[in-house]
Amino acid sequence: MAKYTAILYPDPETPGVWIAEFPAVPQAHSFGYSPEEALKNAQEALELVLAYLKEEGRPFPQDVEAVEVRVDAA
Repeated sequence: MAKYTAILYPDPETPGVWIAEFPAVPQAHSFGYSPEEALKNAQEALELVLAYLKEEGRPFPQDVEAVEVRVDAA
């Protein structure tokens, strides 16, 4: 089973909308009206992308390592 890091954040342009994306697989991203819905939709998109890659005999992308960095932006 493959494991990918997801990024989940509120859409800065549309209040009430959340975006979920996978940095290692930029083709797999989606949105929803809650964090859970956005992540569920993005997971479905990821499964479709990976199924396509498998069908075409292409390698799966390698996941990236997420590191949290804090800065004082004030």
